[in-house]
Amino acid sequence: MIGDYRLLRLAAGVGLCAGLMLSGCGAPAPAPVVAPAAAPARPPEVKKQALPTVKFVDVTRESGVRFVHSNGALGEKLLPETMGSGVAFLDYDGDGDQDLFFVNSSAWPGHEVTPAATQALYRNDGKGRFEDVTAQAGLAQTFYGMGVAVGDYDNDGDPDLYVTAIGGGRLFQNDGKGRFVDVTQAAHAKGPNGWLTGAAFLDYDNDGDLDLFIGNYITWTREIDKAQGFQLTGIGRAYGPPTSFNGSFCTLLRNDGGAFTDQSETAGIQVRTPDLKVAVGKSLGVAPFDVDGDGLVDIAVANDTVQNFLFHNLGGGKFEEIAMVSGVAFDQSGSPRGGMGVDWACFLNDDRLGLAVGNFANEMTALYVCDQPRSLQFSDLANLYGLGAPTQPPLKFGLFFFDYDLDGRLDLLSANGHLEPEISKVQSSEHYEQPVQLFWNTGKAGRTLFTQVTAESAGPDLFQPVVGRGCAYADIDGDGDLDVVVTVNNGAARLFRNDGGNRNHWLRLELKGTGKGSNRDALGAKVELKAGDLTCRRQLFTSKSYLSAVEHPLTFGLADRDQAEEIVITWPTGKTQTLKNIKAGRVVRVDEK
Repeated sequence: MIGDYRLLRLAAGVGLCAGLMLSGCGAPAPAPVVAPAAAPARPPEVKKQALPTVKFVDVTRESGVRFVHSNGALGEKLLPETMGSGVAFLDYDGDGDQDLFFVNSSAWPGHEVTPAATQALYRNDGKGRFEDVTAQAGLAQTFYGMGVAVGDYDNDGDPDLYVTAIGGGRLFQNDGKGRFVDVTQAAHAKGPNGWLTGAAFLDYDNDGDLDLFIGNYITWTREIDKAQGFQLTGIGRAYGPPTSFNGSFCTLLRNDGGAFTDQSETAGIQVRTPDLKVAVGKSLGVAPFDVDGDGLVDIAVANDTVQNFLFHNLGGGKFEEIAMVSGVAFDQSGSPRGGMGVDWACFLNDDRLGLAVGNFANEMTALYVCDQPRSLQFSDLANLYGLGAPTQPPLKFGLFFFDYDLDGRLDLLSANGHLEPEISKVQSSEHYEQPVQLFWNTGKAGRTLFTQVTAESAGPDLFQPVVGRGCAYADIDGDGDLDVVVTVNNGAARLFRNDGGNRNHWLRLELKGTGKGSNRDALGAKVELKAGDLTCRRQLFTSKSYLSAVEHPLTFGLADRDQAEEIVITWPTGKTQTLKNIKAGRVVRVDEK
């Protein structure tokens, strides 16, 4: 038995990709070596830009958030215990403030405790102070939860919740009166009886209601896990790698007017090995995006120790999995990595599109970049843009792009933490608790594009080591800048207030579809904002990161510009709507016309 946890995870990955490599995927063939005529000139010195002085302050206790994740661990080292859970921001009561929903796990059957761990909902008073309303909202429910998606699936104007779990998912319908009702059975929304992970609401067929995509991790039971005998040398029983378990199929549920129909097989999202016998996927993070701009939502899936997925929406209810031919399946050597969190962004405010994937320890964060998104051809340019060496040591889980200093450029944050509590005893360079990483976008394409932020400029709170898992962002106190929440495996969540981001100007857009042509949440809407020489492009999706969902409003940093001269919204129907000369410092609600 291999003792090192990282080696356990990687052992099966290299062999898998050797049989799946296609032309154009992996490292290019080496060019002939030609002696240079003269020594190359030394590149010019790059002047470092001063990091913004924006502090993230831990306000967890003063905000009233008391959530503690419970993983039910009893010393058996069952893999679900170390995978953590997600978190979501949503305005569940329609008062304009961002509330907080935490996914919780539970004790294992036969080992129940009192009081039992439950899911948790916190209502925001608008100033960043939260009240636990779990019981009155009907969410004091106990099951082994993993991830969460937020979406108005019934088009009644209220955000509903889908919570993934071991054994199936739960759909909670918002009744508009402050309560959530479990309608899983009535809506046929349970999904497979597996280990469900990331999930996303999206309108893949553009019929005006929200469908549901669900990630599925591995084929797992407690009995299978206990029988494996995973060991760390000199330590004993360890959490096993996903390479020792069979894969599982993702699920696609089509919304047929409030009840769902499983379209997984007919839609083409059940990915099998070449012999068509075994499921390939070991899915965690899920992020929808219309990659090629054809008006149809595509889906990126971060897989753990096997190829990532990119489901290209062909229309007519069909998808084609194209990750290998598009260059987002593997690392640069053609090997799979341990994909966790995932997010999309036009991070250079031009035509380029980036897909970031947080990976396992000693694997750098991937930044797959496409210069011309219509081509669907990506290259991993993490090293080129400054995300290579700094992101390699930690084990990355939650990950998202956001503009934390409101300068008009999207920055990157990842929540980190190892799987094995005893890892430092066998790998001195690794630690169970790890600090968050924050990268500021300088706007200067090249190796200094993403510059790592330190406690000196952002304060020490954000970087206190934790066993980070899910993470999300929202403006919790109505001051325009974006605050951050991080879940901690088997520990207390952390809420960080952004102090100083709003020294720059900003605009926030709350988009609402008609519920007939476009879904009420307007998920899939595209926005192009122009303010002076600044052009920002966004697409509205809330599912991203690791098993998590960010707030619904879109926040645009304007730096020193005091207005946006033009905002063009392309609704999911394809219709456009233009706003002119919108002053900064406002939340603007835009209803589809």
